[in-house]
Amino acid sequence: QVQLVESGGGLVQAGGSLRLSCATSGRTFSHNVVVWFRQAPGKEREFVAGLNRAGTWYGDSVNGRFTISRDNAKNTVYLQMNSLLPEDTGDYYCAAGRYSGTSPALYDSWGQGTLVTVSS
Repeated sequence: QVQLVESGGGLVQAGGSLRLSCATSGRTFSHNVVVWFRQAPGKEREFVAGLNRAGTWYGDSVNGRFTISRDNAKNTVYLQMNSLLPEDTGDYYCAAGRYSGTSPALYDSWGQGTLVTVSS
């Protein structure tokens, strides 16, 4: 298992930026895929961005606006979010697993989430 702790959420105006952090610990070597999901009230959990040893991939709704990156020295994965829209509002979760994909079922380690609110 991997332990994950998100931070960096908050309130921002549309067009603004935020950077989320996901601090990882535990069996990080075996869980080399780290992803971000988000969930808006009343909606299903949505894939946002993923990172593995081969590279990165993004959900269609954030591609070109969000960037996922990793600082191995700090065991932390970041999600840089630019040009934010009100529809980006939701709880953002980082997750880790052994296999890459966009389904939440692939990931067995989850953080507690951090709330992002984008005002219009």
